[in-house]
Amino acid sequence: MPLRRVAFAALLAAALPAVPAAAQQDAADAPFTFVALGDMPYRIPDDYARFERLIDAINAAGPAFSIFVGDTKGGGVDCADAVLQRVRDAFDTFAAPLVYTPGDNEWTDCHRAAAGGWDPLERLARVRAMHFAEPQSLGAAPMPLTRQSDVDAEHPQMVENARWTHGGVLFATIHVVGSNNGFERTLPSVEEYFARNAANLDWIAAAFDRAEEENLDAIVFAFQAELMFELPPYDHRNSGFHDTLRALAEGAAAYGRPVLLVHGDTHEFIVDRPLLRPDGMGRLVNVYRLEVFGDPHIQAVEVTVDPADPAMFAFRPLIVPENQ
Repeated sequence: MPLRRVAFAALLAAALPAVPAAAQQDAADAPFTFVALGDMPYRIPDDYARFERLIDAINAAGPAFSIFVGDTKGGGVDCADAVLQRVRDAFDTFAAPLVYTPGDNEWTDCHRAAAGGWDPLERLARVRAMHFAEPQSLGAAPMPLTRQSDVDAEHPQMVENARWTHGGVLFATIHVVGSNNGFERTLPSVEEYFARNAANLDWIAAAFDRAEEENLDAIVFAFQAELMFELPPYDHRNSGFHDTLRALAEGAAAYGRPVLLVHGDTHEFIVDRPLLRPDGMGRLVNVYRLEVFGDPHIQAVEVTVDPADPAMFAFRPLIVPENQ
């Protein structure tokens, strides 16, 4: 896969040593790291061992938490419970908290014959029950999360949309998936899209509002889909993403501070600034995009967040040589 990099900031060489509480600087000012990954394991059963090696490397790196941006299986792999549960179990081997947001391969595309010919909406219900039963992350040491379902009475089904704050930065997951965000095929699928899309727009707005109210340094949004940033506004090929793009652009333009969009979907490691201004006149310079590695690259990305750095975010591939 091609590798594109834009303006990488230097990554801290080592974690800060522990110091007595009285000598600590404000936690909101201290650098920290998190890991982002997704779109794996696809080639099973062989990729299970590669995925386990990657988890071991992430655990050795010691991030504050990790974010998995969807697609726990390949699009041509059966969507059966046992397949979904295999990676769900692996999530609990992350030493630090692991936050997951679904991808299209777990439910939207399960109608495909190669994926078992499942009802996508039934699979969505199963994914929600399997991964989002409690208001907390996954991983061996779960952290509490604020779920949209618990704070927004209009969207009680949205257990997968979550937010949390760490080091003066707001993190939020939004359930936006590939295959045009599920905006296709059947009337039930379209109805589900409209309900989930409305919830996502409310959750994006709530994240910007919360960051403003708490005077937070930055916002990170995590989701699965590559939003096809390069297409002209209102192009039919990404019709399921138009509202998301507009909400992110309008919110980020008003917020003015750094915003990071983390996603997967097309399996290329990319760092750039692709989001158009709401008026279409150039790019939003405060919005960065990280696309993570994915199949066949069973690798991850370590992100350092440093409030003292004007760019706020720095990126380093977390590479397991045996997985090359």
